Amino acid sequence: MEKERILVVDDDPQITSFLKRYLGKQGFDVLCASDAVEMQTLLARHKIDLCILDIGLPGKNGLEITRDIRHESSLPILVLSGNDEPLDRVMGLEFGADDYMVKPYEPRELLARVRSILRRCKAEISTDDNSHPLYVFGNWQVNYAERSLRRGDTGETVPLTTTEFELLYQFVSSPGTVFTRNQLLDSARGRESFSGDRAIDVHIMRLRSKLAVDEPEQGYIKTIHGIGYSFVAKVTKQ
Repeated sequence: MEKERILVVDDDPQITSFLKRYLGKQGFDVLCASDAVEMQTLLARHKIDLCILDIGLPGKNGLEITRDIRHESSLPILVLSGNDEPLDRVMGLEFGADDYMVKPYEPRELLARVRSILRRCKAEISTDDNSHPLYVFGNWQVNYAERSLRRGDTGETVPLTTTEFELLYQFVSSPGTVFTRNQLLDSARGRESFSGDRAIDVHIMRLRSKLAVDEPEQGYIKTIHGIGYSFVAKVTKQ
């Protein structure tokens, strides 16, 4: 079986060397880069399953890189930062990261988060239309088999992070259901993620902004104050 490939982007050679050895021993194929230029070269040459990306890179920083990647790819990204400020954590998620960790970190927690993200990405997809129908709402189509969100009029695909797609799929498959933040957290990120439940709010905000070009005045995702969120669009299966 082909090994899953992880790209570690950090300008600290001690960190890249450690993660290459540590994750390599866990069965991953690990590539390393020290900046955005090296990263782009490796992305062009190899199929990458997940990127571990440091924010404090020379030149283009990790947040800018994450934002640029999100314009064209749903590559899973785990952001690392030496700053534990809440604003930095929020910005990392707003720019499109799937998860966020602060240095120094426990290697086993890093490994758990990597595995959790990858598990969501490679979740077994049934080709049975009854198991995974095409969901349609407004001018949007959600295809689980493709893990895609498309505009119905143009066919244009809107890039979503792994977490954003899992949240959207949870909503469209159970429209009208009120989900707590913890329920959404469990569904989208898994029990092995240790981020606070308020991180869901950031992902919801990003998802709302991507749907905003076709949202009715009241929006598709309704905030249920004190509880969580509910998807209020009329959804049909095809």
